[in-house]
Amino acid sequence: MKVLVACEFSGIVRDAFTKLGHDAWSCDLLLSERPGNHIQGNVLDVVNDGWDLMIAHPPCTHLAVSGAMHFHKKQAEQMAALRFVRFLLDAPIPKIALENPVSVISTKIRKPDQIVHPWMFGHPEQKTTCLWLKGLPKLVPTNDVKQQMLMLPKNKRERLHYLPPGKDRWMERSRTFQGLADAMAGQWSK
Repeated sequence: MKVLVACEFSGIVRDAFTKLGHDAWSCDLLLSERPGNHIQGNVLDVVNDGWDLMIAHPPCTHLAVSGAMHFHKKQAEQMAALRFVRFLLDAPIPKIALENPVSVISTKIRKPDQIVHPWMFGHPEQKTTCLWLKGLPKLVPTNDVKQQMLMLPKNKRERLHYLPPGKDRWMERSRTFQGLADAMAGQWSK
């Protein structure tokens, strides 16, 4: 299967599909952090290249409700981000998963098809991740460690929320958890 992982610099999801023998490519404006098939550029330039599956991680900077108090100052940016999301969801690709945190996509476009957390896939952490799906089934949890996670102090189970401010904070928060990437590859490559 020919897989495009849009807006991914980490290579985590790409590599999960590659491990299973798929022709998987990440595409991002940034270089990939890991060696592998990577297109450094705009996904809009390659989205029509005959992909079977696209997993898209559009930037959430102007979409996530965690930044709602700033929405009034960035209406133009939010409209552009929503246009980009619509373009990805409407891409001529038979199977699409679009991933984002809780965001205005839910009210401006449509509600997500599924909400997942890292603890459903073996990582004792909370991070609400919404999935908008086209031609794909909902993910089935592979290793539920919720009870283990609930025993951790809040700053550990919500590690990403408590990261200190810094120029690379967004990078750490945007990486896909390996267990989730493996579930996507294992369950969506059929």
